[in-house]
Amino acid sequence: MGALAPDWLGAARAACDELRGALAAAPTTVERARETGTRGEGGDRTLEIDAAAEAAVFRRLEALYSDGHRFAAVSEERGRIDFGFDAADPVYVVIDPLDGSRNAKRGLPHYALSLAVARGGTMADVDFGFVHDFGPGEEWVARRGSGASLNGVALDADVPERRVRGRLELVGIESADPRWLLDSGRSLAEVAHRLRGVGAIAVSLCQVAAGRLDGMVTLRRCRAVDVAAAQLIVREAGGRVAFTRCADPLGAPLAVLEPVSPVVAARSSEGLAELARVPANGWR
Repeated sequence: MGALAPDWLGAARAACDELRGALAAAPTTVERARETGTRGEGGDRTLEIDAAAEAAVFRRLEALYSDGHRFAAVSEERGRIDFGFDAADPVYVVIDPLDGSRNAKRGLPHYALSLAVARGGTMADVDFGFVHDFGPGEEWVARRGSGASLNGVALDADVPERRVRGRLELVGIESADPRWLLDSGRSLAEVAHRLRGVGAIAVSLCQVAAGRLDGMVTLRRCRAVDVAAAQLIVREAGGRVAFTRCADPLGAPLAVLEPVSPVVAARSSEGLAELARVPANGWR
């Protein structure tokens, strides 16, 4: 390991600057819908903008490796790439280069670069989380034990949830296939007054961190790359997170590309328990 700690924040910001230019060069839906003709390791068809986003991140990771830092990168498109990974000092960098790529393709406002760094193999081990939402230009950052911030301003960890007639006032839903929404609708109606579908899991989690949403739930299993950074941001902002198919609420593995568990988040333990009972019928 180099004498200086890796500048993860600087690397993430530099990748965002490059990706912002690539998105500006392809402003229309037609341009952003172009595919590379391949599928990423996560199984989805790779868009050219996905490939540009990942290339921007990996250029920064390669520079950190050249400076003597050692880690394994786990990314939606390339899968796991070892940069001198040391099992005795395991550092994982978990990346979704473009969370909400369908939003980006269609010109909808929420799509983000998500990057997490962990010293260990589960969500509980994440030390650094970064999410940049390109639509509103919002940068969310968290360091374990040091709180979370939005555009450099600390998030208030004491923001309460809001309720209407006993139900959470505003709940985000992700993986919102109409069939899964139909299956889960009755349970959602019991806990949520109103629903919002942002279309990007990391961004939805960040809305919980800021108290804009009172909670969120995915209606199917999610991948580590989608949530690793944002789940830390929620927790450091005073919220609660659970991976409902894991024995340990924060035990979801980081180095697995396949979807493992739905995720729920809320501003309170009570809200989390209510949302955890919503069936994720799309998880199979």
